[in-house]
Amino acid sequence: MRGAMRKMWAVTALPLALGATAARAWVGADAPPPPAAAPVPAIARVWPVGVRPPVLRGWEPPATAYGAGHRGVDVGAFAGEPVRAVAAGRVSYAGRVAGRGVVSVRLTGTDLRITYEPVTATVREGEEVAAGELVGTVEAGGAHCGARVCLHWGLLRGDVYVDPLLLLPPWLVNRGPSRLLPVLGVPPPRG
Repeated sequence: MRGAMRKMWAVTALPLALGATAARAWVGADAPPPPAAAPVPAIARVWPVGVRPPVLRGWEPPATAYGAGHRGVDVGAFAGEPVRAVAAGRVSYAGRVAGRGVVSVRLTGTDLRITYEPVTATVREGEEVAAGELVGTVEAGGAHCGARVCLHWGLLRGDVYVDPLLLLPPWLVNRGPSRLLPVLGVPPPRG
């Protein structure tokens, strides 16, 4: 009896399994590709600290949601240095997380949110901020950048981290040293 039941099960289960596999293959073949992530608009008008701070550690996207990586950019700073909003938005959080000061700003007209840490906030949740407006000061301490003080600058679209440097327009990222050009009508200095 058991042998007959096994044969009946095999005869019934095999077509069902093949049918499910074929259905998955057919649906997968005709299904549209997943939507591409929208590009990050270059809407920043300033760096969060300084004029052109050194990038101590760049963005390293994790392979999985909880995998290793670096979900932001660390820029060189000094304790007490002003932290500015890189673009206009509304403060969505200003407080402490795991003992560190955090300021988060939802950028106007986008689905993006920037975060800065460790920061002593000078703004409150719900406040509107303009590009370049002070949102806090860099806190001393912490071991995030080793012996150096730094500001961690993050960017999220929903709950997915993206590279915050994409917010900066090329002229702000690639600006080199100033160069003096000759003034027309004035002879160059001799010798």
